[in-house]
Amino acid sequence: MRVFIVAPTPMMQAGLHTLLTSNDIQVVGTSALPDAFSEITTDIDALVVADELQLEEVGRVLAQTRTVALVVLTNNEGRVLPYLRGLELRGWGMVPLDVPAQQLQAAVMATTQGLITLPREQALQFYDRRPVAETLAIEEPDETLTTREREVLDLVGQGLSNKLIARQLQISEHTVKFHVSSISNKLGAASRTDAVRRGLRQGLITL
Repeated sequence: MRVFIVAPTPMMQAGLHTLLTSNDIQVVGTSALPDAFSEITTDIDALVVADELQLEEVGRVLAQTRTVALVVLTNNEGRVLPYLRGLELRGWGMVPLDVPAQQLQAAVMATTQGLITLPREQALQFYDRRPVAETLAIEEPDETLTTREREVLDLVGQGLSNKLIARQLQISEHTVKFHVSSISNKLGAASRTDAVRRGLRQGLITL
């Protein structure tokens, strides 16, 4: 997965480069300029922005493509959230400025799968504001997931690969694949992303 970083200072760029670099994520560029990635949008999967003042210009560039996901680091969620909701993106998310490496990597992985990631407080506000009719329409699972399957689904929702899930749960990658297949069958999901969406609707996991 290829990621480009937009951050206001070289120190912040270097810090985010360190936080993001992993076996699954490759940082292909950094800049303080909001349009520095405009000529390579076809070569990147996600954009990580640590300067909310640059969002308007970043949004103009991203409006020309729907293939790039966006993750914004901010402590001003109330200001940033309405803007992000107005963008048509592959996926998007917000994380706090002091986000740990694992959480930032998970947010990037999730958004590139077409998901939206929010801090828990903002996510709960969305649930609280849903109309009653929508709340009642939450699906009930056809079969109950085991505790281990819920753990696997939660990590899939965080954007982790089978290899990383296996490492975190201290099981084999083959076992992870078996659990993912079982989860998809029980939820009637057509893909990993669909399984996560169904899991969210059924309240099996939260992001």
